[in-house]
Amino acid sequence: MLFDQLIFIDDPEPYSGAMNMAVDETLLTQAEAPTLRIYRWSEPTVSFGYFGKIATVREAYPTHVPVRRWTGGGIVPHGQDLTYTFAIPSSSFKASPLESYRLIHEHIVALLQKHGLNATFTAASDIRQGDQCFINPATHDIMLDETKIAGAAQRRTRKGLLHQGSIQLTLPAQFSTDMAVAFSKEIHTRTLTPETLETATRLAAEKYATDAWLQKY
Repeated sequence: MLFDQLIFIDDPEPYSGAMNMAVDETLLTQAEAPTLRIYRWSEPTVSFGYFGKIATVREAYPTHVPVRRWTGGGIVPHGQDLTYTFAIPSSSFKASPLESYRLIHEHIVALLQKHGLNATFTAASDIRQGDQCFINPATHDIMLDETKIAGAAQRRTRKGLLHQGSIQLTLPAQFSTDMAVAFSKEIHTRTLTPETLETATRLAAEKYATDAWLQKY
């Protein structure tokens, strides 16, 4: 198990891209223990990394609503995927960025294999450069046959680590709970608190939903 305990939020409410990004950032600022959030989207959305160019995103996904992430990485379409975030306080997790990426994906690979899928880590020959995350696998991404099915992006602050991930598969409803159990024996199931939602709503309006943020690069 990767964590001694885990707060698990299987968020049933679909939100806009701006709100989902704001909730994730808020959870990191409030996290007192490792927190896993699994969430939904209110409309077809495409997220892209902090340094991404909005023009490239709009050209690749003209029918999706774009949102710039606080984390890095490439372009990721959302709506049919399983989207998740780990918000991990620095006191709970000392691994380096590359090591934390590997450890989290190692547990997801094992879980996918338990569900009968032949998931593996990215091989050196699979690694390619480009903006579209699921066309261009990176080190420790997750593959199914020759197709990348899971990747993530991270941001580390003094408060801790934010790891935003996507599994581009249709998975059974039980997978969400199985995912929490795969990371810790001590699970505390929670919902988003009014305080978290209030802070995230304000952050979405002031940051993630603004043209200044969306068109930053």
